[in-house]
Amino acid sequence: MAKVREVPQGAVIVDVREYPEFAAGSIEGARLAPLSKVREMAKGWKREEKLVLVCKAGARAEQARKRLASLGFAELMVLEGGMDQWRAEGRPVITAKRQPWAMDRQVRIAAGLLVLTTVSLALALSKLWLIGTGLVGAGLVFAGASNTCMMASMLGRLPWNRA
Repeated sequence: MAKVREVPQGAVIVDVREYPEFAAGSIEGARLAPLSKVREMAKGWKREEKLVLVCKAGARAEQARKRLASLGFAELMVLEGGMDQWRAEGRPVITAKRQPWAMDRQVRIAAGLLVLTTVSLALALSKLWLIGTGLVGAGLVFAGASNTCMMASMLGRLPWNRA
């Protein structure tokens, strides 16, 4: 895998974060292609294009690199350190005028509401509703261990989280 610190001449920057993260700050000229949609979006791209993949810190960009490599893309690079390092180095960042809440904030709210709802239903109706509470907890543990959040992917499809 090629990691780069600079964007090579003629390369296309592909940002694989969700829209709220992208709107909060992206590299000028970057193409938004969330990891959850990158395979589908890449169908219309030229396989010989030089692509520099970027996310928050590099993990999702690496996942996107593997997915795109399996589709026949050859010139794939991951921006080392992602947007975190880009910003830390004081490089220019473009922000959108309309910025939804950060995805991690939305996930915390949604998970909290699901837990409160299932606990309330367990107290009022049936202890079986505690299964829902357990599933939310298991999902959060899986998200932390795998660095992949299914809830964020689902929230990313909501209208206010689209470009």
